[in-house]
Amino acid sequence: MTPDATDLAILRLLSEDATRSAAEIGRLLGMTQPATWRRIKRLTDEGVIAGRRIVVDTAALGFGVTVFLGIKLGAKGRVGLEDFERAVTAIPEIQTVQHVLGQFDYRLRVRARDIADFERILRRRIMTLPGIGQVEANVLLSEERMPGPL
Repeated sequence: MTPDATDLAILRLLSEDATRSAAEIGRLLGMTQPATWRRIKRLTDEGVIAGRRIVVDTAALGFGVTVFLGIKLGAKGRVGLEDFERAVTAIPEIQTVQHVLGQFDYRLRVRARDIADFERILRRRIMTLPGIGQVEANVLLSEERMPGPL
């Protein structure tokens, strides 16, 4: 599917606020609610819209530290990768697990309450994962949201 200008406008509005209704989007774009709803349904049915998410202010929940970890596995191979992925996805403080190409095998985004909490997570959970070799940590100082391609 190749989205047209109207589809892209709908996607842009939904990416800014996924709670917007078809009626509100239609008003903003000069379309009727049913026509807007049909387009959103088509975009969803064709897999362009893969889901809707909310953005949680993790600092408001007491998670003030974000750390990016580069993980190089000591033992590689399909079984090693599968064991690592299964174990790492079970750790709730790990928000994302990315299998990457380059210096590291994986890139993890870890949320913790503070540095002491991160150290506990690192020592008790991450360093005990199967296949762990080299680990590099980068603490997030600030983050700006960059607009997406729409």
